[in-house]
Amino acid sequence: MEARNYSPKDFRSDIKPVWCPGCGDFGVLNALYQALAKLKLPHEDVAVVSGIGCSSRLPGYVKTYGFNSIHGRALPVAQGVKLARPETTVIAVAGDGDGLSIGAGHFPHMARRNIDLTYIMLDNSIYGMTKGQMSPTTVDEQPTKTTPYGMVEDPINPVKLALAYGTSFIARSFSGNIKHTVEMIIQAIQHPGFSFVHLLSPCVTFVGRDQFDLIRSLSVDLGEDHDPTSVEHAWRVAEEVGRISMGIIYKADKPTFEQRYEHAKQLAHQAGDGEFQNLLKKYRVAA
Repeated sequence: MEARNYSPKDFRSDIKPVWCPGCGDFGVLNALYQALAKLKLPHEDVAVVSGIGCSSRLPGYVKTYGFNSIHGRALPVAQGVKLARPETTVIAVAGDGDGLSIGAGHFPHMARRNIDLTYIMLDNSIYGMTKGQMSPTTVDEQPTKTTPYGMVEDPINPVKLALAYGTSFIARSFSGNIKHTVEMIIQAIQHPGFSFVHLLSPCVTFVGRDQFDLIRSLSVDLGEDHDPTSVEHAWRVAEEVGRISMGIIYKADKPTFEQRYEHAKQLAHQAGDGEFQNLLKKYRVAA
């Protein structure tokens, strides 16, 4: 059957976004509409799962299956959807606060399992929904409601974490560059395995409009000399200071969780009932 053509507006739900005017999340939502349309994905074959926070309102604005879960639990819920319905394109959405504080413990396990889903982290370096407290990615010189004289903790680098955890696809983009964001989302969805997109999405209310200008001034595209299959090159990008490289930072080809699970099932089937009976004999307790 020939794939149906979609337009971005086909993926808009009837719910009007309630983000602050100028929020970077509008750009991400627009990019997601375009990416889903270009991939020609039927609405019923896509599930968008989120946690809690400004960015986690996103599933309600997309005309697909959606689940707004609880704080920090976007990844385990998304994993459940993928394992229950492997044919579904699953997209997990979380903010830097949601994904790197209470939800941080789920990140390494998704990476090591290499489950075939896409994780989009909308990073604004602040807790926006709860009115401007510091987040795990708040930079040193940035005052917040809870740190009016600046940070006393080092910010977390999401790309470093993803690399350290062995994530098989890592990309970075900026909500102010929708065309580039569309391409990164498409490539992340097409990647077979766990893909992570670090999406810088400014908060105009609690950080300020200057956050857009700063990101834009520091952004550079990864050049042809960058090899995304090289861990060394990827670490070099992750360690950058004074610039923000945009593009595919790392990409590895390795078996997905689903493929390894099927292999294990085949081995168990080949072993047959005889091995099971031998195990019973080995551990049988004498009467």
